[in-house]
Amino acid sequence: MSTQVLLVTGGAGFIGSALVRLLIERTGYRVVNVDKLTYAGNLESVAPVADDPRYVFEQVDICDAEEVERLFRQYRPVGVIHLAAESHVDRSIDGPGAFVQTNVVGTYTLLHAARNYWKDLPEDEKAAFRFHHVSTDEVYGTLGDEGLFTEETPYAPNSPYSASKASSDMLVRAWHHTYGLPVVTTNCSNNYGPYQFPEKLIPVVLLKALAGEPIPVYGKGENVRDWLYVEDHAEAIVKVFEEGRLGETYNVGGHNEKQNIEVVKALCALLDEFVPSEDGPRERLISYVTDRPGHDLRYAIDASKIQRELGWTPRETFETGLRKTVQWYLDNGPWIENVRSGNYRLERLGLEK
Repeated sequence: MSTQVLLVTGGAGFIGSALVRLLIERTGYRVVNVDKLTYAGNLESVAPVADDPRYVFEQVDICDAEEVERLFRQYRPVGVIHLAAESHVDRSIDGPGAFVQTNVVGTYTLLHAARNYWKDLPEDEKAAFRFHHVSTDEVYGTLGDEGLFTEETPYAPNSPYSASKASSDMLVRAWHHTYGLPVVTTNCSNNYGPYQFPEKLIPVVLLKALAGEPIPVYGKGENVRDWLYVEDHAEAIVKVFEEGRLGETYNVGGHNEKQNIEVVKALCALLDEFVPSEDGPRERLISYVTDRPGHDLRYAIDASKIQRELGWTPRETFETGLRKTVQWYLDNGPWIENVRSGNYRLERLGLEK
């Protein structure tokens, strides 16, 4: 069994925890989960693998240069998979400073430490090292009714969140071209699935609908997103980390374009099937609310490059993935209650102009 060490930043978050679970359950890597444990970090999300001897948790802020450098010295990783980020657009509207600090300054701090560590490695270890930066399709801005984001699409971020991620992408690119740091980058579409913090669309709709509360839908619900099941995304991350060409970007999408209102109605229908309400179909709870400022109309990923070069395609359709997601939330009430007992109360964010 391999004892190669990976540093996974943000491993207590939604996508990061799915990646940590996959790495421990299906690979031989030793995983060091590096997470600050902000409101969205939850160690219960990695509980299924936390007792494995190949798993280590380090509560470290990636903006803390001394601690980040210690991690490299102590664990001597063969690579970094960097997911730690502030990620909620609405929160970035209310408080953009935290996004600049974590997503931009934190990424710089991690890159600086990674380069200092990498350049002093023996030549064989130096050649094997990888820094994988996990980003978002939101850096590309918005699409009209047609077209897809490709890896060549110019960046045009429209929110503080996407601007901070675009900045981090550019830093990673610069560290490769200027210093030779061996990097790969992935830009993914909207993730969904088990363990998602209840501020994003799907878990918000599920929890509101189960409670019989109004389900908020921004604007007319016509905004389009490409939906990617989180465990499919985790597989893609490992594939790109191990086989991706250095310096390259790979778009990761689910081939599932849906209007937000379609997603909401599909969730209502599944809940009506699994746990019928005495008060009638849950679509009655849909409530259209004021759209958020700068809400991008449509995202859609062209994921042909990762399929062509690396052979990755998603396993789940939107229908199969959504059914698994709803069933997981219905089966994991204690996890939901533990998450909701914190500061987040499903309140509306991102209204500040």
